Amino acid sequence: MIFALCGTGDARELAVRIQQSGFELLTSVVTDNAANSLREANLSVRIGRLGKDGLVTLIRREEVRAIVDASHPFAEEAHRNAMAAAEEAGIPYIRFERASLDYGDDPRLTVVSSYEEAAAESKKCKGSVMLTTGCKTLHIFAGHLLGDPEIRLVVRTLPRRDNMERCEELGVEQKNIIALQGPFSRELNEALYRQYGTTVMVTKESGKPGAVDEKIAAALELGIRVILISRPDIDFGAVFTDFQDVIEQLNKVAR
Repeated sequence: MIFALCGTGDARELAVRIQQSGFELLTSVVTDNAANSLREANLSVRIGRLGKDGLVTLIRREEVRAIVDASHPFAEEAHRNAMAAAEEAGIPYIRFERASLDYGDDPRLTVVSSYEEAAAESKKCKGSVMLTTGCKTLHIFAGHLLGDPEIRLVVRTLPRRDNMERCEELGVEQKNIIALQGPFSRELNEALYRQYGTTVMVTKESGKPGAVDEKIAAALELGIRVILISRPDIDFGAVFTDFQDVIEQLNKVAR
């Protein structure tokens, strides 16, 4: 059995390839929506977060031979739990990560290493700040930006009830919430920036499958400041960015 942490479109594609290569596979996601996408591809799936101990229990119960961590680049807790569980259980940990993109050296683009740094940089910029990093870390930006009369905080997030409740709890006005399912085209990004008078856009370096390139290109084209949060600094050891390389590694360690 191979255990794969999924949840993104490219992770789903990789899981299909692993199964087609003859491996028995169990995928894991956090949301029902992600699970439905995997089930549509005839993949076995479990739902819910697992800590390190829960992962170890699952590994032993299901006789897992290797973990393939194809979770989102910013799922830092999931990465660390998977690596620790694999080490404790004595099985290989294989990290698949979508390739990073080169965004050039445009002076309007600022790269930071944390959400806190991004929030502080946004506060210095003032204006209409469009946050596209989700609601999990919204409290960090709300604490820095809400209440400043020179800042309008616009939150772009998935159309889920918990996200709407989070925005309300933190004091984000309804008129400043964009609840849409991405990825977005360059044209739609531009339209949203114009609609909200965006002067600063905050995003994460999630790679091309997250349409970050479209988001950034549209912003820079309109003269908008971009604050880009770099990926967490985690020592994964070997990192694979190609599906076939993951399959070949599984053939070496899990047949």
